[in-house]
Amino acid sequence: MNILIIGGSGGIGQALIQHFHAVHPDATIYATYHSTVPDSTARPVTTSATKVHWYQVDITQEADIAALASALPPLSLLINAAGLLHHPEQGPEKSITAFDPQFFADNVNTNTLSTLLLAKHFMPHLKASPRSHFIAFSARIGSIEDNKVGGWISYRCAKAALNMALKTISIEWRFKLPHCCVLAFHPGTTDTALSAPFQKNVPAGKLFSPAYVAECLAQRIDDTGPEDSGQFFSYDGKVIPW
Repeated sequence: MNILIIGGSGGIGQALIQHFHAVHPDATIYATYHSTVPDSTARPVTTSATKVHWYQVDITQEADIAALASALPPLSLLINAAGLLHHPEQGPEKSITAFDPQFFADNVNTNTLSTLLLAKHFMPHLKASPRSHFIAFSARIGSIEDNKVGGWISYRCAKAALNMALKTISIEWRFKLPHCCVLAFHPGTTDTALSAPFQKNVPAGKLFSPAYVAECLAQRIDDTGPEDSGQFFSYDGKVIPW
């Protein structure tokens, strides 16, 4: 079993690596980081059967994605756990008056473009497996129907666009990759650097550990197959309206 985790150096990404290492000790895990080499690269997670291979990748650059694809074998599971919500100098917009074109472009490139590029270049890898999953981390905030409070324009738009991309890919792949399940996944508010500036307003019991989110996603993978392709799942297994 070969697994690719994009954004493996993040909080959820590392939790996913640890989870799959424990559950699938015979798997080979490939993981990416953007700029900072993860601590585990110096001390790789290995057993006699399990291997973790790290690759430095800018997921907004097609050349990087293409090079990664050319280096990897067929995959049973591809998870894009990378995402962008804020910069050190700029957070999500509270009003349209705070809209910045470059911040918007950064959101779209990281949260949407990366998944499109991954689908384009890893389609052959997933087609080769008798059962495969292609999953991208979305967010409930990207649901148009669920938007009741406004704000966070760039992030909302990028995740909504991601949802449309995944739905569209799933329709094409029903015919071209009939054994592949394409899913959007909402992890909830997770205790990572991405959500750190906004955690004070999270209700009690709704700030999840990365390990819990990894377990929830693994359960969704176990519970779904090609017939579920094109769905938008929450961490608790509920389907989120588009």
